[in-house]
Amino acid sequence: MDHFRTIEAYCKGIGISKPKHSEFDIRRFKDNMKTINLKQPPFRHEFYGIAIKVAGGGKAVSGHHTDFPKGYTIFFNSPFQILYWDILPDWEGYYILFNQDFISNSPALHNILNRFPFLKIEKDIPLEIEQNQVDEVMGIYDNIYEEYHSNHDDKFQIIESNVLLLLNYIKRYFKKVDESLNVSEEVRKTDLKILGRFQSLIETSFYINKESSFNSKLHSTSYYADRLNIHPNHLNRIIKQITGQTAKQLIQVQVLNLAKSRLINTNLSIKEIAYSLHYESPNNFSAFFKRLAKKTPNNYRKEYNI
Repeated sequence: MDHFRTIEAYCKGIGISKPKHSEFDIRRFKDNMKTINLKQPPFRHEFYGIAIKVAGGGKAVSGHHTDFPKGYTIFFNSPFQILYWDILPDWEGYYILFNQDFISNSPALHNILNRFPFLKIEKDIPLEIEQNQVDEVMGIYDNIYEEYHSNHDDKFQIIESNVLLLLNYIKRYFKKVDESLNVSEEVRKTDLKILGRFQSLIETSFYINKESSFNSKLHSTSYYADRLNIHPNHLNRIIKQITGQTAKQLIQVQVLNLAKSRLINTNLSIKEIAYSLHYESPNNFSAFFKRLAKKTPNNYRKEYNI
């Protein structure tokens, strides 16, 4: 099974043109129809997608959702979901893609999974929306598309604001649907619930709290398995089966994203960031960061003029 780690690799893999930017992309479905693989075998990727489909035939499968609503639909792609499709060349609408670096670099999108739970792999239910809601959402996508293809120096500030606006509108729609319908039994599958709880535990464990004491166990799979009341091997099996990564790798990805966010959005020193992420020494933290990010924390921070 293909596993696309970057947006560029994903675009190449499905047969469309290279994105203009590595951390964010927006496309109109109709613009893809000439070259896209109409029959795409199962794959995973490592970024978020938010789409609105206003027309189009065929079948698309997103994670554990095998049937999309028949009307106007907003749907989501979460990192590590299994996706595939067999569609007709008549799709219309928009989608955006953004990776963890895009989130880390944006103060407006801080703590995005807790604020917008429909982006989590166990909560990303496709939503059928009304015509007036389509007009609201399409207007936001139009604004993002126009900014994305502009030459304005501040275009990503406008894009981030519009992405936040889009998420808040969807949250409003999602709340109405969630209150009126019973969530399908598939969404309640035990393994998906465990994955969601595991991701939330990682996020909350590394919150900056002056009263919290140093705890190196926060980097270990066994710590979270104990909190979830399951065996570490069982936790690792679940995470591996759903995401294609080990539980340890998922912890490291989350810590790396937190490190990037603190390097860009705070004035904390490298030493302070290392201790806030429960590393025994700044050298250990720097070695970890360089191994995963392919650059030192200082160099990463300098790239963003902090």
